[in-house]
Amino acid sequence: MNTSQLFKKILLTVLAVLFSASVWAHGGAKGTDTDQCKFELEPDHWLHYTAYQPTAFPAQEFCANLPSEKEATILVFDYQDERYKNHSVEFEVTKEPEGTRVFFLEKAKHKKGTVELKMPNGVPEPGKYLIHITLVPDQGERKDVHMSFKAGGGPAMSNYTLIMYLLLGLGGLYVLYLYSAPFRKIVDQVIGKVKD
Repeated sequence: MNTSQLFKKILLTVLAVLFSASVWAHGGAKGTDTDQCKFELEPDHWLHYTAYQPTAFPAQEFCANLPSEKEATILVFDYQDERYKNHSVEFEVTKEPEGTRVFFLEKAKHKKGTVELKMPNGVPEPGKYLIHITLVPDQGERKDVHMSFKAGGGPAMSNYTLIMYLLLGLGGLYVLYLYSAPFRKIVDQVIGKVKD
């Protein structure tokens, strides 16, 4: 097999991986859990969280970093457990470390399993915020869980974009390795030193 055929096969493999829908899905591969936008309400009972700023960033989802303050924001929570549809749940967003309330949704049962917190003016200033989710049972003790996010850091580069740049950079270095004898010599020397 000559070098150009090898390069074509590698390029096709990289493109297939890049554009495979299963690679970019929330939650990662079967049996693993890499979803950073969910958190545990109770042991083994989860809630998925997604933030949107639809006016400024209409096609993007956010999690722990919102690019803008004072921008219409929607926080969406999806129950990943049917049992919460019959529980009263309360939502609050506070500015930290002051603890100043910027949004509050009174306790209610959300039979659809999805809750949207619509904040038409977003958060008032850049900084750290805390989402408080409180389970309010008919009997027994309230349970409060928290998730933090930052707002106002400017448009965040998505993980997808970072991975794309990384893979393209590695592909470029590999092509350089294949076609540049001086570069190949340097890389081989470095690898030889690492092996020793």
